[in-house]
Amino acid sequence: MSSLMPMTYLNVLSFMFAIEEINRNVQLLPNTSLGYEFHNFLHSHWWIMESPITFLTGKNEIPNYTCGRGSKATAILMGTSGATAAQVGPLLELYKFPQITFGSFDPLLTENGQFPSLYQMASKDTSLALGMVSLLLHFSWTWVGLVITEGQKGLQFLSDVRVEMDRSRICVSFVKMLQITLGAFYGTLQYDFQARETPPVNVVIVYYDSESLSDVNFNIGGYLVTWRVWVTNSQWLADMTGRNFILDSFHGMFIFSNHHEEISGFKNFIQTANPFKYPENNFLSLYWFKNFQCSLSDSGCSLRNCPPNVSLAWLPANRFDTATSDASSNVYNAVYAVAHALHEMLQQQVQTQSMKNGDDIVFSTWQLHPFLKNMHFITTTGDQVNLDDKRKLETEYDIFNFWNFPEGLRIRMKVGEFSPHALHGQRLSLSDHLIQWATEITETPHSVCSESCNPGFRRTPQEGKAACCFDCKPCLENEIANFTDVEQCIKCPDHQYANSQKNECIQKSIIFMTYEDPLGKVLAGTAFSFTILTAAILALFVKHRDTPIVKANNRALSYTLLISLSFCFLCSLLFIGRPNTATCILQQTTFGLVFTVAVSTVLAKTVTVVLAFKVTVPGKRMRQLLISRAPNFIIPICFLIQLTLCAVWMGTNPPYIDTDAHSEHGHIIIVCNKGSLTAFYCVLGYLGSLALVSFTVAFLARNLPDTFNEAKFLTFSMLVFCSVWVTFLPVYHSSKGKAMVAMEVFSILASSAGLLGCIFVPKCYIILLQPGKNTWHDFKDKKHSGRKKPS
Repeated sequence: MSSLMPMTYLNVLSFMFAIEEINRNVQLLPNTSLGYEFHNFLHSHWWIMESPITFLTGKNEIPNYTCGRGSKATAILMGTSGATAAQVGPLLELYKFPQITFGSFDPLLTENGQFPSLYQMASKDTSLALGMVSLLLHFSWTWVGLVITEGQKGLQFLSDVRVEMDRSRICVSFVKMLQITLGAFYGTLQYDFQARETPPVNVVIVYYDSESLSDVNFNIGGYLVTWRVWVTNSQWLADMTGRNFILDSFHGMFIFSNHHEEISGFKNFIQTANPFKYPENNFLSLYWFKNFQCSLSDSGCSLRNCPPNVSLAWLPANRFDTATSDASSNVYNAVYAVAHALHEMLQQQVQTQSMKNGDDIVFSTWQLHPFLKNMHFITTTGDQVNLDDKRKLETEYDIFNFWNFPEGLRIRMKVGEFSPHALHGQRLSLSDHLIQWATEITETPHSVCSESCNPGFRRTPQEGKAACCFDCKPCLENEIANFTDVEQCIKCPDHQYANSQKNECIQKSIIFMTYEDPLGKVLAGTAFSFTILTAAILALFVKHRDTPIVKANNRALSYTLLISLSFCFLCSLLFIGRPNTATCILQQTTFGLVFTVAVSTVLAKTVTVVLAFKVTVPGKRMRQLLISRAPNFIIPICFLIQLTLCAVWMGTNPPYIDTDAHSEHGHIIIVCNKGSLTAFYCVLGYLGSLALVSFTVAFLARNLPDTFNEAKFLTFSMLVFCSVWVTFLPVYHSSKGKAMVAMEVFSILASSAGLLGCIFVPKCYIILLQPGKNTWHDFKDKKHSGRKKPS
């Protein structure tokens, strides 16, 4: 039984070819010939039961039909309509009549055991959605439309394809359901698929269920645009045969067809099949009449005036396609399945039932069911036939590219395969070089809602739109995106930094204050210069140690101060060069101790000056302090206090090597971490307290009259010293990396140079440039002139 559609002719010929091939086979059904009869299902809810009733009863009261004897059919091959099978099945089930459908697999027909006498020839095609989505992923198409015919299979495909698309992050721009109505069948409905989406959709998946009770009107072809890519199943292509489309709308279309081999000898059979060879075949007579301008005889029962030696193979593809279709392959295999089941049943009956007087074996059709259920064999084409739905495997798909330019060419070029049984990543194989795209497309088309975000950018969703619609925003500072369409940028590790394109993390170079740096050279050169200058001044003071200007200001304290200043200049070199554990510890301790000696020496000198001017009466206690050089003990006492603070610091949380990966872009700076900041500020605070006391004492003694009085110089030197370090603190904390190290070195050099310049430069000026003033005679004159006259 079959509906009279264009591809039905190919199915009928496949059916006839299989019957004749089996009848010629001496191994299969020997001494038995298969016969057949055709019945046509009309697409009408009122007439759909007419053919099965006629088939079962052999009686007919409908005009223009001839009543015949009862049918002796063994099984029924149902047409490509699963919906038809569902309608006719309950009637045939009353007789337990074997029914085999050769359309696409329909899971609804096997659910709940409603049709135990019905078998489906086709393999399961539930992986069709996965195959189509794999094709979309191959070409990076993420913005597609869906056109699906209504019905249970259409809704199931819609559900399956949405699941696969969501899993693969492919978005659906629109879903259009084609209504299956009588109006659609009679051509009263048209479907407008003109692109109105924003952004436009360049790829559309069409799932066509040709097994509906009514057909879909293909006047939609007039509305299709030529630059779209269509992905569809083989049923649509089958029903397109014989249709006329404008603007070669479907050129470049992709078609998923169940994998099957060409039937050997079938094309030769098609070339020789004609209504004169099979005069009882009304299908061939009708087809010859429609396509070869034949006329009818006077009786209307035969053809005449047909062109000689014409063949179906001569017809163009839009009239008759000789390529084996899914349905025709299933028809061929279904006939063989019935033949094998009948063969096994007859063999079993021959073995169990004795032959009496050569009588034929009589059997009922329901006896064929056990053999059909267990049927499993491989056909001559290599197809595995299995009618048990529970043991059926997922079908494999051949992917065809439909060539229809110029219009009417209609060539199906196989460009790939899809196997759901293969390993993940190897299921789809495609020959891109064989693909022809739709008219006006010269390269692989693009179908995305938003263009991919290049490396260095991340996707941000657009509010209220599908997930495939997004904006591209650059990654933040020190973040990268090294792939396209990433949703989150990756932060570079601390030892790396992002390049300017924000698509790669680059290893940071390790840097520190070196002697090769211009700044390092300047600071080191300054430190050495001041050290040499201090040594020169010390040598000058030693050489002129017996002169009044040197002796009057306490030679020992001057020597001590100059030596400590030399170490102050030299300790700045500990801050230059690659830090290590030793230098990190020596930096702060040496700095704290030598500056403590320098500042305490200044304090001792200041106290000495004050005591010298306070001694007016011999024998007083202050005179004893001055004679015993008690101010000189200030230096070791202050030194010991600072040494104690440094010892506590080193014993609890000493400085250590650290890295600064954030101060300078693209660099890791090796620095010395202070360890305990509290201890560091205690050392610095103690030093500042000494400086403040020295400044205060010197400031109070600044106006004491005497020759070579250095109280003013001491006051100014401590003012410079305190100013440098008060400025140092905020600038130091606002600096980073090498700038912080440079700031500390500069403060050491500046404060040391301030002490050296303010205290010793005036004395050197007198010693070198005005030696006449550096005499005891001049010293005594100024001393007496500086004192007040008694009243």
